Amino acid sequence: MKVLAFETSCDETSCAIISDGKVLANVTTTHILHRDYGGVIPEIASRVHTALILPSLKTAVEISKINVEDVDLISATQGPGLIGALLVGFTFAKSLAYFYKKPFIGVDHLEAHLYSIFLDFPDLKKPILFLLASGGHTEFFLMEENEEIKYVGGTLDDAAGEAFDKGAKILGFPYPGGSKLAEIGSKGDPFKFNFPRAKTPPFTFSFSGLKTSLLYFVKKRPKKFIIENLPHICASYQEAIVDMLLEKTIEASNILKIKRIAVVGGVSANERLREKFKENFEEVYFPSKIYTTDNACMVALRAISLFKRGIRTSLYSSCYTVYPLKGEFERE
Repeated sequence: MKVLAFETSCDETSCAIISDGKVLANVTTTHILHRDYGGVIPEIASRVHTALILPSLKTAVEISKINVEDVDLISATQGPGLIGALLVGFTFAKSLAYFYKKPFIGVDHLEAHLYSIFLDFPDLKKPILFLLASGGHTEFFLMEENEEIKYVGGTLDDAAGEAFDKGAKILGFPYPGGSKLAEIGSKGDPFKFNFPRAKTPPFTFSFSGLKTSLLYFVKKRPKKFIIENLPHICASYQEAIVDMLLEKTIEASNILKIKRIAVVGGVSANERLREKFKENFEEVYFPSKIYTTDNACMVALRAISLFKRGIRTSLYSSCYTVYPLKGEFERE
């Protein structure tokens, strides 16, 4: 089965073509213009998606040597995300489906992230407890043996990726600075400074207090001290984020009695997180780092799963900005 998929939920324009689960083309471009503004600007994201969507398709066709008329299914991210950005890929994909008379499926962005694990582990057995940790989401999902997905719980405020990026901004790194914070932290002592770990109910997280503690930590100390101890500060702050993710996942695993863990999303690329999760779980899986950020390959895999269950999306459907299990959206 050949699938053409698009992902435009935020600041990555991605087009992929996969055949029988094998990635034939994965064309993903991260927008760099947002760095000048210290964060993603929705209007700019929409304009960049508009400029990149057709060239991305052309490149994917060239790489895969599969034309649009030869695919069996077309899919795109339907939400949640930036509504203007979503509309670009979603409308473009629906237009192709209409013109070429192909079935179309709109895919939930969070569900797609869960399916990124199957790009590397196609035969991974279920049930699976998923930790989705990214710039916009930190959530638990349970995938049962029949591939039904249940939302279990999530952050009460900031996401883990936000904690990384906002912490990096406090320390003076340009946006997005989370990866830079982790890089510098790899050279420091993670136990040098003690940042707080929020205590929250099961299946929930909170990172806002941690971010505030770093802000006051920096404000109360001379600039020279911060510069001299920067690797240790980064390492200790990162350790607090990773510890909270790990402790809550251990707790969720014990409550649900599920030992098979998958960690997906942008934060799952963090080396310290991977190291500590592997130390504490006998069976934990991570996607390849190229599949941790937003990409159309994971959208295509989720679309195949829905297609096999007889699910289709009307060409008259619209995008949505909330996750369906937490909001009111129902797939058509």
